[in-house]
Amino acid sequence: MRKSAILGLMGLIMGFAGLVQPALAQTAKAADAKGPMTPELMWKLQRVGAPSLSPDGKMTVVPVTRFDADGDRSFTSLWIVSVESGAARQLTSGDGNDLAPIWSPDGKWIAFVSKRGSDSANQLYVIAPDGGEARRLTAVPTGVSAPKWFPDSQRIAFITSVWKDLTTWDDQAKRLKERATSTMQAQVWDKAPISYWDRFLDDRQPHLYAVSLSGEAPVTLTQPAGVPLEFRTPGAEDYDIAPDGKEIAFVGESDTSGIRPNADIYVLDLTTGTVRNQTAANLAADQEPHYSPDGRYLSWTSNVIVGAADRLRVMLLDRESTGAGVRDLSANWDWSAAEVIWNPDSKALWVVAEDRPTRRVFRMELTGATPRRITREGDFAGIASAGRSLVGLHASFSSPPTLVRIDQATGQTNQLSRFNDALLANVKMGQVDSVSYRGGNGANIQMWVVKPPNFDASKKYPVMFLLHGGPHVGITDQWSYRWNAQVFAGWGYVTTWHNFHGSSGFGDAFTDAIQPDWVTLPYQDTLAGADYLKAQPWVDGDRMIAAGGSYGGYLATVLLGRPHPFKALIAHAPVYNQYSQIGADYGATRNRYFEAWEDPARFQAISPNMMAANFVTPTLVIHGQQDLRVPVNHGIELFNTLQKRGVPSRLIYYPNENHWILRPQNSLFWYGEVKKWLETYAPPGGK
Repeated sequence: MRKSAILGLMGLIMGFAGLVQPALAQTAKAADAKGPMTPELMWKLQRVGAPSLSPDGKMTVVPVTRFDADGDRSFTSLWIVSVESGAARQLTSGDGNDLAPIWSPDGKWIAFVSKRGSDSANQLYVIAPDGGEARRLTAVPTGVSAPKWFPDSQRIAFITSVWKDLTTWDDQAKRLKERATSTMQAQVWDKAPISYWDRFLDDRQPHLYAVSLSGEAPVTLTQPAGVPLEFRTPGAEDYDIAPDGKEIAFVGESDTSGIRPNADIYVLDLTTGTVRNQTAANLAADQEPHYSPDGRYLSWTSNVIVGAADRLRVMLLDRESTGAGVRDLSANWDWSAAEVIWNPDSKALWVVAEDRPTRRVFRMELTGATPRRITREGDFAGIASAGRSLVGLHASFSSPPTLVRIDQATGQTNQLSRFNDALLANVKMGQVDSVSYRGGNGANIQMWVVKPPNFDASKKYPVMFLLHGGPHVGITDQWSYRWNAQVFAGWGYVTTWHNFHGSSGFGDAFTDAIQPDWVTLPYQDTLAGADYLKAQPWVDGDRMIAAGGSYGGYLATVLLGRPHPFKALIAHAPVYNQYSQIGADYGATRNRYFEAWEDPARFQAISPNMMAANFVTPTLVIHGQQDLRVPVNHGIELFNTLQKRGVPSRLIYYPNENHWILRPQNSLFWYGEVKKWLETYAPPGGK
């Protein structure tokens, strides 16, 4: 090449570099301008709910919730989203909450639940997918939930809780008013349970009803048979309608003692009105019934160990085969089926399961072969299948739930909803890593590590060591609004979640390893996790704080009474006193191993209050009055004990929250107080 040509080429290169360098500088400047995730930004995010697909699979309807944090209010509207392009349009609007949308089998209507205008409780509405005015179908004083269409698209089933001795809606309304206005507010029980989560149970029963599109009075379905639905949290997952409309499978409670829960699958023949218990032989929980689209099969999920949190197995009944037994499709699969839906061709099931340690989508064939993993990265939930489409909600530590289309062969996803894209474009997330280390019994313990957004490996950072609840749940690659790791990382803390022994998603043996000893292995796993972190060159071992809620709060109080490396602790809704935990909503349930009076020594060994003489670590205690899963006395007992011991401590009490902090203003205060506690005992940032 001639020298002149070379010089000319160099000039072009330098000129191009002159154009690129400012562009790169501008890009870097834009990246630097991004800020961390904050609690205030979180409450500006719109929350996308589970989708319902149109029959042809081309469109989906989703509930989208936005918050007015200042006003402490939420508003949920319905949106139609194209499965092909992601184009979205708002279907409903207003100041209310439009919930539980479901598309009719003929594609002409979308049913949903809402409380509008003069409604005293949630009612059932229908609206055309093209828009227009929604039409109310019910005026049920006891409220409506969990609608599902009959196959003819002319009737809709729903759940409502009624008094079985009253036969008219007017009588139901009258008793509701009497109960609400009476100055005598006593409640009486002769049998447990008496409460669930954040409410005391009354003497109503949840039953299925059906209403026609013409708006005639709803008719009862399950009440004449005398079997109500499961009473704790009856929802759409607790019943299904056969494709021929002649049968309904639902979850009912078979236990009559009140102390040995046993949810079963019941089948109601709508022609004869008779009901049979399909799972009477299994004394553990059965749930989530689904008919195959062609009507041949009925599937459900089952635990098999009474009183245990063993994996949920996928069970299959062939309804057309005389004398056919029930098959366990997951007999050789050590994963727990969190969600199960049918593929439209009735030849396979789509299953969401925790998979060491991510919620992935699997395809399960009816042969019983090992399910095939479809998705890889991120968590999935709320999956739906129709036509040729498979959609769901995809989330991760760095992304809130987003509606996606899932390629059924490769698991690749295409983002469909973009409600939060503009806001998230200005947020810089911290790097997320999955690591493992040797814990109790030499087992591999998986741990998530979220680093601050502007992490510098040459510096040493404090640690926010999170302890998850459950204990039989796993921390997957998930987005959380209540314990958001990116928020903590944005404050300048390396933030971790470890899946200690007892966590789900790592096989039944790992999950059950902490029964009946709740303490030893999780405690060992926690100390080993802290040692792993202290060995990292970018961790300041003198600035570590452990924090957790529910069982995580329990584990924090276990640490409180034993040697540990943490400068301070945070115990949210902690199980502090195993004796008084008998007052919990599940407190009357027979213990799988022993009761307190049957083996006092072993019982005391797993009760943190018995180690109070060793309490010296500053502790922030948080509790809600409406918490009936871990009643508020636990937080008060712990705080009073710390005060008597002279340990620096603070109690945050919420009169209007339950086990979780759900209201915007309460949540913002929670994050603010947690941040202050962290800054006091482990100042943020790399040093």
